[in-house]
Amino acid sequence: MAPEALNFSFSQKSDIWSLGCIVLDMTSCSFMDGTEAMHLRKSLRQSPGSLKGILKTMEEKQIPDAETFRNLLPLMLQINPSDRITIKDVVHITFVSGSFKSSCISLTLHRQMLPVSFTDMLLAGNVASILEVMQNFSSWPEVQLRALKRFLKMPADQLGLPWPPELVEVVLTTMELHDRVLDIQLCACSLLLHLLGQALVLDPEAKVPCNQAITSTLLRCLRSHPEEEQLLVMVYSLLAITTTQESVSEELQNAGLLDHILEHLHSSLQRRDVCVSGLGLLWALLLDAVIVNKGPLEEVPDLISQVLATYPADAEMAEASCAVFWLLSLLGCIKEQQFEQVVALLLQSVRLCQDRVRLVNSAYQGLASLVKVSELAAFKVVVQEEGGSGLSLIKETYQLHRDDPEVVENVAMLLVHLASYEEILPELVSSGMKALVQEIKERFTSSQVSDSRAFNKPGLPPGGSPQPGCTTSGGLE
Repeated sequence: MAPEALNFSFSQKSDIWSLGCIVLDMTSCSFMDGTEAMHLRKSLRQSPGSLKGILKTMEEKQIPDAETFRNLLPLMLQINPSDRITIKDVVHITFVSGSFKSSCISLTLHRQMLPVSFTDMLLAGNVASILEVMQNFSSWPEVQLRALKRFLKMPADQLGLPWPPELVEVVLTTMELHDRVLDIQLCACSLLLHLLGQALVLDPEAKVPCNQAITSTLLRCLRSHPEEEQLLVMVYSLLAITTTQESVSEELQNAGLLDHILEHLHSSLQRRDVCVSGLGLLWALLLDAVIVNKGPLEEVPDLISQVLATYPADAEMAEASCAVFWLLSLLGCIKEQQFEQVVALLLQSVRLCQDRVRLVNSAYQGLASLVKVSELAAFKVVVQEEGGSGLSLIKETYQLHRDDPEVVENVAMLLVHLASYEEILPELVSSGMKALVQEIKERFTSSQVSDSRAFNKPGLPPGGSPQPGCTTSGGLE
């Protein structure tokens, strides 16, 4: 024995005994009839002296695991507290032998619980050794769960980031084999999100591979546990992050994911995290995707209105909603009778949290898209209401983000579309938009206001109403 070996306590001897029972159960299940197996197990538990007889029976029947049992037998018979053997010795004899691996299938039919102390010993190695254990004990849910938890505690530099293919493959296989075990699904999704987060920290521009195995496993997870909120949120988040390819987006649409999201948004208004993650996944599905059937999307604006009414002060919810509104406007999925309501919600969202750049960009892109096709939407932007007009909000946004080219470009795009309506021009001029437009042109020569005819025609004087005899068709200059 190794010099660093430790004495086994009584409980450890019990663990060795249990391992012997596991081997016996494993072999008898596959190679003995029910009466023989019952007799042998009873003999094993009642009389240590019968162990050698059991081994003889196994050898006579030419059971493949007889050699494993033979190696384990001396350990099972050692009951002297002064004997010095290590857990590692038992693990090596019991779990590394080829005969044990060959009998893993029979263990799924009839087996005892693997002692926790031995499971922990098996999972004490590096990523490669843990993956080997998971593959050899694929049908043991308790081993899979402890392995997943072990990975979650590992430092990032040990996980093989940015996106370790072999680890991900084993995790997905585990999810499929144990799709009804909620704890495994939760832990596996947590690990996948952990891997994604660590990978993106190392490389924000990294693209996560997304293939059919990942999407099909996550969809299966949704079907197995449709009402588990924590799992639903994690799966939605994973799908939103990994859905980066048009083919994958179409595959998810064909699988009914869009209907699934809308159904849960309808039924989960009081579950805040489900709403946020659902809107995030909806945005990912719509971005750059080919939408064949736009019918289901026409109900989304009213649905988002309900969500925002339920969470009026939630900045994250508003940001996710603005992003979806913008894509819906581009797709033509917002009906004319919904224009005013959507414009009001976009302006409300910007007022709520102007420091969130993504929210601001999405909101102004959505507003510009609606104003471009509807004078009614344009009037809704400029009309004075209780919270102030949209024009005053535009000036506030510009001052706050005047050094952000993307925000300024989106503000300019909205102003270009507003200025295309002759009846809107007086409001633009009286609100001092001429000076703002001139500043944008001077600071950002590539801005849309520099190329727009509406801002390059002679006409209105600076900062005031049209002079007598001057029409509004001349633009802001």
